[in-house]
Amino acid sequence: MPDTPAYTPPKVWTWDTQSGGKFASINRPIAGPTHDKDLPVAKHPLQLHSLATPNGVKVTVMLEELLAAGHAAEYDAWLINIQEGDQFSSGFVDVNPNSKIPALFDKETGVRVFESGAILLYLAEKYGAFLPKGTAERTETLNWLFWLQGSAPYLGGGFGHFYAYAPEKFEYAINRFAMEAKRQLDVLNQRLEDCEYLGGDTYSIADMATAPWYGGLVKGQLYEAAEFLDVASYEHVNRWADTVMARPAYARGKMVNRAWGEPSEQLRERHHADDFATQTWDKIGDDA
Repeated sequence: MPDTPAYTPPKVWTWDTQSGGKFASINRPIAGPTHDKDLPVAKHPLQLHSLATPNGVKVTVMLEELLAAGHAAEYDAWLINIQEGDQFSSGFVDVNPNSKIPALFDKETGVRVFESGAILLYLAEKYGAFLPKGTAERTETLNWLFWLQGSAPYLGGGFGHFYAYAPEKFEYAINRFAMEAKRQLDVLNQRLEDCEYLGGDTYSIADMATAPWYGGLVKGQLYEAAEFLDVASYEHVNRWADTVMARPAYARGKMVNRAWGEPSEQLRERHHADDFATQTWDKIGDDA
């Protein structure tokens, strides 16, 4: 392999719009809207603007779990196409100044909520569900919720980017983040050897947050990296992922705001429970 010249950082960094690999067209070093466009609004109290990435799936799973448990948590879910820059509209930035999905607006309270972990906590507290009441159990659940929020960027923006999306393969970067991804899997594996769910004996928002990331990873749904990371060796993470993903609400939540994959698994917008039967892309899409 030819030697690669060492990189010397300039005194002042400047934006190279050609860098960034797969997501170069939407990466930029400034915040704020790029165009004026209001967000759509429908009848339900909760207005979700999202995409079925792992961070988006966390929230739609929570909403479907709330509905399955009998809570009045009906919602409208609107697709945000990040490749087309929908997250930079003025309406979206009003709800989330960080221009990242998911973003939630609660018409009942007038509250905007952004960051997926904050949305899960907001919904858990609003409906009194999926977050234990006791101090010790609640704290342990929040320990793992915030562990996920701090750890997933190393999996996605670190390992996922350099292994799957970067325009070139860099051994140092891939090794660095593969090591961290496996360390994180080992943290989860050791925890789940001792308990059924991350917070303890009870399914909670910590599991909903973590399953789309690390559950998806061990089930071969992220980055085509299952063999590379030897994910089958994490026995307890696999057992837990199977348990969580077998829940009907998880399966429904994974479909919401999905715009790729099997057409029958894409529910690009969700406004009613019946939409899962009547509005998937195989029924209403371009080729239907």
